[in-house]
Order: sequence, then C-alpha cells, then structure tokens
Amino acid sequence: METSDTSGQLEEALERVHATGPERLGRLSNHAPMVVEALAARGQAGSVHRWLDLYRSKLEDFPDRVAPVTEVNWPSALGDVRRAADWIDHFTRALGESPWKSVLAEWWPRLLPGMYGGATHPVIRVGHAVRTLETGENAPRRAELAHALGYWAARHHTVTGVTSLPAAPTAAASLDAVPPIPEGHQGFPARLAAVRQLPLWATDVAEPDAARERLTELVAAATHRYATHGHGEETMLVHAATAPNAVLRTLGSLPRELWAPSLHAAWTASAAVTAMYAPAEPVDYRPAARLSPEEVVERALAHGDEHVIKFTDTALDVGDDQALAAAQRAIELSVPLV
Repeated sequence: METSDTSGQLEEALERVHATGPERLGRLSNHAPMVVEALAARGQAGSVHRWLDLYRSKLEDFPDRVAPVTEVNWPSALGDVRRAADWIDHFTRALGESPWKSVLAEWWPRLLPGMYGGATHPVIRVGHAVRTLETGENAPRRAELAHALGYWAARHHTVTGVTSLPAAPTAAASLDAVPPIPEGHQGFPARLAAVRQLPLWATDVAEPDAARERLTELVAAATHRYATHGHGEETMLVHAATAPNAVLRTLGSLPRELWAPSLHAAWTASAAVTAMYAPAEPVDYRPAARLSPEEVVERALAHGDEHVIKFTDTALDVGDDQALAAAQRAIELSVPLV
C-alpha cells in the first residue's frame, strides 16, 4: 500500500521542517521529515500538516553556521554536531551542482562507517529521503536529502573495539545470540560504548544480490522480533529494524559494489541496538485482532508517536502477519503523541 503523493502536501511539509534544526535539546533527533514522508508514502498525505502541528513543540530553530565545509576540510568537520548547518549547506551546494544519485554514491561509503551516531536516525532520515526522490524529484525533496546527509555527517560516529562472536545461519537466530550489555549504562552513547561483543552474521556475503537478500532477511527478523522483545525499550528497539530498512531502501540508488558493505554496517547497527536494549526474557505476544495494513496505518496515525509511525512503515515493507502484529505491539507499548 505504498503510494506516490502528488498533492504537494509532502513538499509543503518538508519546507516547514527545513526551517528547523535536525535536533532538539542537543541530543534528540527531529523525526518530522521522516514521519511526513512515511505518511505520504502510505496514503496519508492529507494528515501531514495536522501531525506537524501536534509535533511542533518538539522542533527547534535551525542551528547557527560556524564555517563552510569544503572538499579540503571536510574530514576535520566529520562528526562535529556543531557544524550541522555547515554540512547541510555543503550538501545543498553539492546537490545543486550534481545529480542526487552521484552525490549519494560519493558520500555513502564515507558516511556508512559512522551510521551509529544520532542513535542511527541520520541514516534512517536518508532512507526516507531517497525513497521520496525515487518516486519523484523536486526541490523540497532534494533539500531533504541535503538535510539528511548533512545531519549524518555532523553526527558521524563509528563503532570500534568489538570482538567477533560466532553467528547463527539466520538473521533471527543471530539476533537471539547477541549478548546484552551489562546493566547500569544510561543513554545511547554510553550504551553503545558498552557494546563489546557481537556475532558477525553474513560476513561472507560479497555478491550484491545476495547482500540484498540477506538485508531483506535482517529487516524482517528485526521487525518480527519487536513483537516479543519490544518491551525491553519500546522506543529504542524499533531502530533495530528501521535502521537496516533505511539501508535496504537505499540500495537500489547506490552502485552495486556498495551493497555488501551496506549489509555489514546495517547488521552491526541492528545487532548493537539489540545488545543495548534487549529485555531479559521475551514474551509470547499475540494481537487481540488481526488488522489489515490500512487499519494498522490508521491506528499508528491516530496514536501519533513518531517511532510508532516509522516502525509501522517498516512493518508494512515486510508485509506479513508477524510484521503487522509487531506494529500493533509498538502501538500498545508506546506513549501517544497527543
């Protein structure tokens, strides 16, 4: 039930969002551009402005500029969140001079190792931006890609010092094999720093089509797993699915030689989030009623929480009954926006 919105309401919503910054309170991501894109893609473009009005209190002004990012000094600006506006300006210029797929192909391998910054929200925002550009290119949609790539560059953060553990043959079993971090760590950065061991699933995959297949498997496994494990942390655990799904959505716009490295980075992100927030024990979850995809979208919109809407969007990409049940679980666990 994915649609290509031609009403102009998505563009109007993106222009509203682009007057605001990529974060608030110095650490919380602006989810508005991702949510309005998801709603438009799921046939709810008429609701984007009403949802934005409800979300408005979570938006901050666009940040101040420091100094231009250039082709010479960009490595020193990578990962400096104070330079978010400078990075957005840089990508705005780049996308004004070159086709968006060329810019994406140039910067994807530079940014991919740092997809863990900003709690993986930057790469998720890029995935939404790419999907909307694939359905139709215009100025607000190109601007959204500039903001998304700029946020990723500003929040670029790598993961190092992780010991490899044996992985199971399937993504689902390998997620089950992820060891949880020790208790006592608060906040995403501290929890991420505590990740010291991960199974290295699918490391032998190098062929592009095989990489896409395994990434599709990972997104489905992480989505299904939320139904039984989401109570570990109802908000943060959605990223175990939405981050790799953002990568999966982007593959078709990237050179094929980047597909396998993208799979490996997406696995590490999904496994790390699983280690950081997985509960001690799963539950046997069964939804009270079996809902259609349209009904699940309507309930997610009525609930309003940004993570619920984005997770429901990913669940619809997976498309099976287990995924729809996981989306219902997210609705039940999460606090409504209104």
